[in-house]
Amino acid sequence: MEKDYILSIEGTSKSFPGVKALDSVSFQIERGTIHALVGENGAGKSTLIKILAGIYHAEEGHVLLNGTCVEFRTPHESRMAGIAVVHQEVKLAEPLSVTENLFVGNLIMRGRLVNWKEMRRRALETIQNLGVEIDVDAPVETLTVAKKQIVEICRAVNMNCKLLIMDEPSATLTDRELDIMFGIVKKLRSEGITIIYISHRLDEVFNLADNVTVLRDGKHVATQPVADVSREKLISLMVGRELGQEYPKIAASKGDVILDVKNLCRRGVLHDISFSVRKGEVLGISGLVGAGRTELARAILGIDRIDAGEIFVRGKKVHYRSFREAIHDGLGLIPEDRKLQGLVQIFSVKRNICMVSIDKIIRHGIVREKLETKYAEEYAQKLRVATPTLDTQVQYLSGGNQQKVVVAKWLLQNSEILFLDEPTRGIDVGAKAEIYGLINILVEQGRTVIMISSEMPEILGMCDRIVVLHEGKKMGELLREEATQEKIMALCV
Repeated sequence: MEKDYILSIEGTSKSFPGVKALDSVSFQIERGTIHALVGENGAGKSTLIKILAGIYHAEEGHVLLNGTCVEFRTPHESRMAGIAVVHQEVKLAEPLSVTENLFVGNLIMRGRLVNWKEMRRRALETIQNLGVEIDVDAPVETLTVAKKQIVEICRAVNMNCKLLIMDEPSATLTDRELDIMFGIVKKLRSEGITIIYISHRLDEVFNLADNVTVLRDGKHVATQPVADVSREKLISLMVGRELGQEYPKIAASKGDVILDVKNLCRRGVLHDISFSVRKGEVLGISGLVGAGRTELARAILGIDRIDAGEIFVRGKKVHYRSFREAIHDGLGLIPEDRKLQGLVQIFSVKRNICMVSIDKIIRHGIVREKLETKYAEEYAQKLRVATPTLDTQVQYLSGGNQQKVVVAKWLLQNSEILFLDEPTRGIDVGAKAEIYGLINILVEQGRTVIMISSEMPEILGMCDRIVVLHEGKKMGELLREEATQEKIMALCV
């Protein structure tokens, strides 16, 4: 039986200064299926999606939509052809209501007047059809991230979308929100809408997708039914090599207690939390979104105030009044939002690596550029940061390489205690393996890592002990040997 293809990519190429983002990519997508698009950061996924969305223009090749060759010059042309994109960062008019967002650029008129009653009725019908509850009169800014993404999907459906592209939709969602999102995606497929699903989380690919396409270094590597490929094979296709153990945890020797937290409280946020961690140990902090994980790190580091409790570092009681004091005492933070909080996007790779250790490269108020370059070269090589030059603005690096720059910054600072908040969010499987390798190097050097993560396999795979939080309270503590996903979830809820 001949297959019905909604989309055919034929020999598509796109270049940017110094890099070929897409190199003669060709594959097809069957109508009414969920088609996963995977690959490492820099594989060409985003470039291809932007061509389909009318943001970029291909230099070579053709795109066939419903058998017809198309070339979108603007995003509007792409939308009018039935293509919609739901981005990882939600793109809605936040102060406007849900109804208004669903009909932006597509108002229903009655004569010269906007037919608000009909628009509200249709908005309610669209949302109810997806099996979710959202107040169509509520301003979008009052909704959760998950509901904002659902509003984006509803807007696409409302515009008679036939091909929906979902770019990392699960990056910031809880497990319950994920279940709702997966239900919506499957319902859309049952209604004949084709989904291109982009994700670094391979579990989602195997749970959702019918077919999968792998890109690597701008080239098409494979397109196969998901049922015909194993997890190990898919990883190998993505990175071009066997990764071996996915979580390469090493048994590093543990030293004395280096951080001891006793009865830490912050009114309305943290409630009587106590734990300790030793040199050379990886301590996991687990819990659902809103459990207080990031808030705990910020309180210890002096970023947020504490109302009660004691903190001891190397046996000495401390009370940091600012993050700067914590930095000088050997503590560091790789934040959850690396783009806004971990890096200065318009600064060079070199400047970002050295910014925390500015005292090392300044003399009489002047930056010693040769020394700055020396340090940056040393740590960029240690962490294998892939960058055209050290003077390249960090915003042009892939997510995985940006994360390495953040890590390099704290290695240069020689931080003894490093908080890693969602260290592998939004980076590919190959870059994840390198981050795990860096964690092993840190603990081998006797440094201490406190890992905050929403990814249960990561917590189970890389941590020596796991502290579980729920609504700002410590619910329990598990050793690596006894921890299971079921035990952690029981404490989380």
